[in-house]
Amino acid sequence: MITHADSAIRWTHGIAVVVPSYKVTRHIFEVVAAIGPEVDAIYCVDDACPDGSGDFIERELSDPRVRVLRHVRNLGVGGAVMTGYRQAVADGARVIVKIDGDGQMDPSLLPAFVMPILRGHADYAKGNRFWDLRQINQMPLLRRLGNLGLSFMAKASTGYWNVFDPTNGYTAIHADIAAHLPLDSISQRYFFETDMLFRLNTLRAVVVDRRVSS
Repeated sequence: MITHADSAIRWTHGIAVVVPSYKVTRHIFEVVAAIGPEVDAIYCVDDACPDGSGDFIERELSDPRVRVLRHVRNLGVGGAVMTGYRQAVADGARVIVKIDGDGQMDPSLLPAFVMPILRGHADYAKGNRFWDLRQINQMPLLRRLGNLGLSFMAKASTGYWNVFDPTNGYTAIHADIAAHLPLDSISQRYFFETDMLFRLNTLRAVVVDRRVSS
């Protein structure tokens, strides 16, 4: 079900944002308010939230870009993202950005994710919390080893040896690529980001890292 979508979206820049919305009522105001005017549509996906995130968003947010999508049962964050992708593609988006609704991702970084795609340099951009090697050295040893091991396994399984931080959920994708992904087959819950990279590699999509804070 989609609401706030009675009229066609007036695309100016062709940029849509998908916000998985599960228990986000404490942060969703700040998240949406920080999304800049370059974004034409914001899809908030209520993933059968027990707190009624979708109802809260409809009742309290007046941003005309916001549209609420609803799941009758919880599918997980990956399932919420895929629902957002489907609707954004159907509505004619050009680039689709995924930002979490818990306030942990900085919407002001969005242009850095979108521009490589709009310029034709990439098909998919993802966050990298470990861009600065000094931040890696400041991590506890066990966390550092865990991240390095996970990254190596993800690189080996996805084929993207030039990217790091494979489970980072701050992403942007060209809508044409999203339209060709097997959305029903992508993992809906844990590590769906890594599964996305595997699927993208089958399409020979160009993936780039973008710097985000850890």
